[in-house]
Amino acid sequence: MRVIIKKDYDEVTDWAATYIAYRITRARPTAAKPFVLGLPMGDTPKGMYKKLVELNHAGKLSFANVVIFCMNEFIGLDKKDPQSCHSYMDEYLLKHVDTKAANIYILDGKTKSYEKECANFELAIRQKGGIDLFVGGVGADGHIAFNEPFSSLSSHTRVKTLTTETMKIKAKLFDNDIKKVPHTVLTVGTGTIMDAKEVLLLATGDSKAEATKAAIEGSVNHRWAVSALQMHRHGIYLCDEAAASKLEQDTVTYLKDIERNAY
Repeated sequence: MRVIIKKDYDEVTDWAATYIAYRITRARPTAAKPFVLGLPMGDTPKGMYKKLVELNHAGKLSFANVVIFCMNEFIGLDKKDPQSCHSYMDEYLLKHVDTKAANIYILDGKTKSYEKECANFELAIRQKGGIDLFVGGVGADGHIAFNEPFSSLSSHTRVKTLTTETMKIKAKLFDNDIKKVPHTVLTVGTGTIMDAKEVLLLATGDSKAEATKAAIEGSVNHRWAVSALQMHRHGIYLCDEAAASKLEQDTVTYLKDIERNAY
């Protein structure tokens, strides 16, 4: 697992966007062989999406041959609801870049069959040859996507029940009324994420410090879903100094030294 510690949120999101653009451009995707990208919603990636849009508008990055799989969706929300993953992705990325509608995969929160919807999502990933790069944010409790603490580390796309703490965080999307927050979601599993050829996880701010310590210095265990990244052959954990604040100083010194000499 590669660990990169940047100064602050802006440096983290700038690095992430630059790396995504590099990976896409290097792959030289075509319509017949697209680059397959997994993307999250939430507060953390907003700066990253802003930078990706800027790169697209500057002619330095194209999404024309990029297939995008989005991590999750609230059960019960229509894609036009402002709190939905569909609306989020449109607002922060999709409507601003040269994506193709046929290349966008987002779970349907209004589906009549959750099991079929999840199975079809996993099938679509396989039919596209797997995800080349899965990008995700890290929750304060170590969740990735909506894989809450004690979720199976080998899980795939399914229905998950949200914890009260996660619902409190998401309440800001629902007029700060936790009663309006759906209790359940459709989400990719930790296993789905770890099946990707490469995984990039982002953690910023003091609230992510405990999760960062567990991810980097702790053991692999289902209390902290993020710890599964330790087992990935091409995993990158990208955080700012605030998120890294609970790491042992020797750990920080070592990680920064390794990255300083990276090529």
